[in-house]
Amino acid sequence: MSLFNPKFLRISFFALLLVSTFSCKKIFQKTQPIAYSNYAAFDWFDYQGKDDIYKTISKSDDEYLNPILAGFYPDPSICRVGEKFYLVNSSFVYFPGLPIFESTDMVNWKQIGNIIDRKEQADFSGAGVSRGMYAPTIRYNKGIFYVICTNVSSGGNFIVTAKNPQGPWSNPVWIPGVNGIDPDLFFDEDGKVYITHNGPPPNNISLHNGHRAIYTFEYDIENHKIVSESKLIVNGGTDMAKKPVWIEAPHIFKKEGFYYLICAQGGTGYNHSEVVFRSKNVYGPYESYENNPIMTQTFLDRDRKNEISTSGHADFVQLSNGDWWAVFLACRPYGMELYNTGRETFMMPVEWKYGWPTIVDGNKPLPFVNKKPNLAASKEKMAAMNGNFVSRDDFNKDKLDFKWNFIRTPLEKWYELNGGKLYIKPRKESIHTETNFSFIGRRQQHLQFEASTKLNYTLTNTLQTAGLVAFQNEKQYLLLGKRFNSNGKTEVYLEETAATVNNGTPTILAKNELSDNSKDLYLKIEGKKRYYDFYYKTSEKEDWKLLAKDIDAIILSTKEAKGFVGTYLAMYASANHFENKN
Repeated sequence: MSLFNPKFLRISFFALLLVSTFSCKKIFQKTQPIAYSNYAAFDWFDYQGKDDIYKTISKSDDEYLNPILAGFYPDPSICRVGEKFYLVNSSFVYFPGLPIFESTDMVNWKQIGNIIDRKEQADFSGAGVSRGMYAPTIRYNKGIFYVICTNVSSGGNFIVTAKNPQGPWSNPVWIPGVNGIDPDLFFDEDGKVYITHNGPPPNNISLHNGHRAIYTFEYDIENHKIVSESKLIVNGGTDMAKKPVWIEAPHIFKKEGFYYLICAQGGTGYNHSEVVFRSKNVYGPYESYENNPIMTQTFLDRDRKNEISTSGHADFVQLSNGDWWAVFLACRPYGMELYNTGRETFMMPVEWKYGWPTIVDGNKPLPFVNKKPNLAASKEKMAAMNGNFVSRDDFNKDKLDFKWNFIRTPLEKWYELNGGKLYIKPRKESIHTETNFSFIGRRQQHLQFEASTKLNYTLTNTLQTAGLVAFQNEKQYLLLGKRFNSNGKTEVYLEETAATVNNGTPTILAKNELSDNSKDLYLKIEGKKRYYDFYYKTSEKEDWKLLAKDIDAIILSTKEAKGFVGTYLAMYASANHFENKN
């Protein structure tokens, strides 16, 4: 048959078309996102800090901003390895847990991982938001990183190890028989290792409300065995005549022949403080410093402008040049001891006088701007952790950024990143339950902020919802979402749940009908300290439409919620949100 025969050409053309179609289909399948018809699709998430304080202050190249980690990053612990510094924080039941940061200048911090990132390490199912991981300590010895912590939900005190701080970290090695929290790990010069922790008063006899004690014991770190009896080293706190409360968060270190013990005292509220003791023997007796506390904001004017309060729970680190610095938690209230951002990580230098350390300006109003540590400035470009930064995620990577967390441990995979979208599967679990519901969130890191996202979700029944939530716990949140109303119409709505309102029954504060169930929905929350505004639109070209203004967000404050966490801003979806329609 001639190559120019029309029949041959037709056969060749169709063969080529078939091959081309098959090839294009394979390419299409590889490069185009899969259609998740029953998933809520989020195109992007945008967060912007707008705090007034950062508009009025400035810093030079020799200065840094406090807090160094803005938002819910409490209970900091720090260690130095060579010329690098590593810092970890409590995370309670958020997962992955125990975030770990790295820095070379102690000013610019980059999250390099999470200590707890596998369900084999911790399962927080059924635990309240303020349970889980309490007060980690990070230390380094002979090529190994150690983190000791308390899982108050299950198992108690444990140690995990890693040769690389980025992980992987080991499964927990449990330390049975320790009745207490906030463990510290101290490697002495003679090779012995000690664990120090908070615990109940001697013989469990409280002499006053809040009476606690500090204990220590020797630990065989290689064989993971307790090798001595636990010894009481501080009973109650600095001065039992003054009925001190909640002595906790101990850390031991050694300097010039003395063992120094620093602790938090006064509780996690306004009376929080940091105190110090010393002894010639690791087991004591420990002498309380006559000028304790070495840091507190308790005695300052509560009406002062740009207040920083609740300071305490410190850890010390020594630089290679001999300087000492402290990291600690503190809060930025917007009045009446109210803060939605949670407890944050701050930093100040430590000054030594007559054999005792003091956190510089620890009893004066803590500064937002201070002189940097004497270290070379980091040249690495990294995401800002303070100041009025902008953070946007277009979900174009193959895994979630470290800033994102789930609530509790996921026991199944219910989300996907594909084609520049984050797909979240609405499941039977809802935000009203202490479960791993379909929630992916980041911390609120400013008193004033904007958080927005683009959502596409086609509802199929009246139980479903998807949206953007400002979340403290299952009984304290504000949800801006999409649902079917009782007339079968699609609407955008604002739901409030507060434990002190209507017995915690969810309440619809505002709603507005939408014309198209399958249309994109843009959602935005604007925080203005205590009050939040809620907006929506259905097209990128539209102006934002106000749904609700000046909603009191006091329910998101740590004080009102009675827990230890800060507010999260999260994407949420549920197939069973409305068991009882509002």
